Amino acid sequence: MKYQIQPTLQEQVMRDNDFIVSKTTTKGILTYANRIFIEFSKYSEKELMGKQHNVIRHPDMPRGVFKLLWDTLKQDQEIFAYVKNMAKDGSFYWVLANVTPSYDQQAKVIGYYSVRRKPKPESIEIISELYRSMLDAEEKAGSKHAIEASLELVTNLLAEKGVSYEEFILSI
Repeated sequence: MKYQIQPTLQEQVMRDNDFIVSKTTTKGILTYANRIFIEFSKYSEKELMGKQHNVIRHPDMPRGVFKLLWDTLKQDQEIFAYVKNMAKDGSFYWVLANVTPSYDQQAKVIGYYSVRRKPKPESIEIISELYRSMLDAEEKAGSKHAIEASLELVTNLLAEKGVSYEEFILSI
């Protein structure tokens, strides 16, 4: 499924009332994608179902962000994050994502439910700068220590501002 897609500078901007919705297994395999997800990803429903959600991962996204996301979800907590996604044609689109665990009747996590909406342009400016710094830290640290390096950068920024990750994301 992962094609050698070349990122382009073509941006797709979500409409104000759009919500991108998806559901995955605990391993990140897509089990549901709404029509807005399909529209922006430019994949067909058939191409998406049963595939890894990261099929839309843009190379501008730091690995540290996804480590933080998965660590938070594994603690049965929801997370908010700004994410730059890449469509099948190489275009990109920014989202403010809210990802929450889904539970069965025995309170066991059976997957994840994500709702994404259009972020504010000023938030994208702030987060883009942070993500560029995180990517630089990852590159300088090398593959083996990349995630730790970018997470350290975020941890230091949050400590400097005296806020939690969630407080920071929701404040920008």
